[in-house]
Amino acid sequence: MTETPQALYDRHADTLDRALTAITERGCWSAYPESPSPRVYGDTAAADGKAAFEAYLDGDFPLDQPGAADRVATESSPFGLALNVRYPHAGADELVAAASAALPAWRDAGPRARVGVCLEILARLHRHVFELANAVQFTSGQAFVMAFQAGGAHALDRALEAVAYAYAEMTRHPGTADWVKSAGKGDPLRMTKTYHVVPRGVALVIGCNTFPTWNSYPGLFASLATGNPVVVKPHPRAVLPLAITVRYAREVLAEAGFDPNLVLLAPEAPGEGLASTLALHPAVKIVDFTGSTEYGDWLEANARQATVYTEKAGLNTVVIDSTDDFTGMCRNLGFTLTLYSGQMCTTSQNILIPADGIATDQGRKSFDEVAAGIAAAVGKLTADPARGVELTGAIVNDGVLARLDEVTKVGTAVLESRTVEHPSLPGAVVRTPTIVRLAADDTDVYGREWFGPISFVIPTESTAHSLEILRATVGTKGALTAAVYSTDESVLAAAEAAAVDVGVHLSCNLTGGVFVNQSAAFSDFHGSGANPAANAALTDGGYVANRFRIVQSRRHV
Repeated sequence: MTETPQALYDRHADTLDRALTAITERGCWSAYPESPSPRVYGDTAAADGKAAFEAYLDGDFPLDQPGAADRVATESSPFGLALNVRYPHAGADELVAAASAALPAWRDAGPRARVGVCLEILARLHRHVFELANAVQFTSGQAFVMAFQAGGAHALDRALEAVAYAYAEMTRHPGTADWVKSAGKGDPLRMTKTYHVVPRGVALVIGCNTFPTWNSYPGLFASLATGNPVVVKPHPRAVLPLAITVRYAREVLAEAGFDPNLVLLAPEAPGEGLASTLALHPAVKIVDFTGSTEYGDWLEANARQATVYTEKAGLNTVVIDSTDDFTGMCRNLGFTLTLYSGQMCTTSQNILIPADGIATDQGRKSFDEVAAGIAAAVGKLTADPARGVELTGAIVNDGVLARLDEVTKVGTAVLESRTVEHPSLPGAVVRTPTIVRLAADDTDVYGREWFGPISFVIPTESTAHSLEILRATVGTKGALTAAVYSTDESVLAAAEAAAVDVGVHLSCNLTGGVFVNQSAAFSDFHGSGANPAANAALTDGGYVANRFRIVQSRRHV
């Protein structure tokens, strides 16, 4: 079935208008329901999605792309499930050539046509959201509900947010203008001017293992909407979610009359280093990356022909000064540290507490009591394996396990990590969080990122000293999140001033159902681009505006 881009735009115009309003108002809005309930998606949606996912296993993924000489299978599920999905494998030159050939017609279609197609791709992905969620779950180690929300509904929201920003930036200027200038006694000078939105070139999205869709969709759709063909290079251990994405994107593009090679999957063979080869290709003009600081820094330094957007790592920090809800604070922090086994780029690592304790609604609490309260909250969430694994999920890779082993050699354990047998997936690799006490001068330990279920409680001389540590560590190494607990408005103001100075998003006194490691599309910015943890924000005008240029032509009337 073929539909015109204009028909697709008209179909989704209301969604686009609401998204454009949402990025201006910054209130609570979502286009895609986050509950996997049958009351929302229908009685058969979950079973149909799981069946679609299982149909991919132990087979050739249905993707017809140019230049595919062989197939690769590199995924290993953290839940122990055998995946063995084989993907078409092509070289960098073949992929870039195919993408480049698709660019002119996509560019010439204009912003409205491109956005209409992008919105239809999102609608198509939403119809397959259970299929997508299963793929995210079994490649990332997220529990199903989290995979459905973060890897499905919320990822689609972030994609729509990027499309809305792209449309707003592309249509900020008129497509044409009449120019008239007085020429004294003679006839006025008259010109007509045309302004073309011109894409930068081929875009490369380098996916991550933990959030393959949530972290990839903003760059993918920001680039595609602004006219750039996209090569999607997934993490070798999380290919399937992005392969599904590429499959349905190509399907929609072809139905709309465009070259499906506007979106291409680039899985790599073991040890191939395809991401680096693509990133340095002269025709690649945009690179989006989520992952380690080391590789993000390498991309920024070496992919000089491209505009590079990176979300890397940082030292997410909590400053505890006082609280009027000690139980709520501990429960909130306990959930934060437990969710997805701390394998989120926004999870708190360093918890700074005055050595002489804090004032609470339950009386004065010593440092040890505060640390024990947080540890007890984690312990309660993970005590029952059947319930605990629905929060912790599974450990994503061996690097996390190595850090869990390494951390046993530093500090003093307040809460030790435990191995948990998954009640329904016996091959799952599950570990509960650990909390380790360090000294304030152990900066060589807490001054680097320990990605995974590892957090540190650190006694400081005072809250002022805690804020000094926050400034020093986040200012040097960066952070995506920071939090403060205090009943003193002057402390809250000082914490906000510190956060502004080092460019980190701050959450104050979270004790209920909102957590520091969560962010909401259309309202919260993810990353700021103002500290070393990321050089861009998801999503704002700056994230999309540099993906295209305005080229004008003018002629006399």
